[in-house]
Amino acid sequence: MSKRSIQATPSTVTEPDQVFELAAEVFRVMSAPMRLKIISHLCDGERNVSYLLSKIDTTQPNMSQHLTTLYQAGVLGKRREGVQIYYRIIDDRVSSLCRAVCTQIAMDANFDSPMAEPSASPAA
Repeated sequence: MSKRSIQATPSTVTEPDQVFELAAEVFRVMSAPMRLKIISHLCDGERNVSYLLSKIDTTQPNMSQHLTTLYQAGVLGKRREGVQIYYRIIDDRVSSLCRAVCTQIAMDANFDSPMAEPSASPAA
């Protein structure tokens, strides 16, 4: 199975229908709450599957299915270190969009945002 990418190329940006198709693909990839949770936890940096399973209440097979979907869509990158597989966000547009949408929804519902911007570290 080839890796699909939701990256736009300059030639596709000029075609309105293709822009809408690419946008729909981004939203399709982000349409599962589990994938939004995964993206949220990976916004702070690379994590292994064990870490994600400790933070997100799901089964290992379900987690793997969602990670594979995000990887095949070009949202995540991965690397193997021994028996562990580490995932990281490689499409920052998706995490920015996810953060913006989830933060706005949380504000509208008077909830704390699950995707608040990480606080900046003080300069040393």
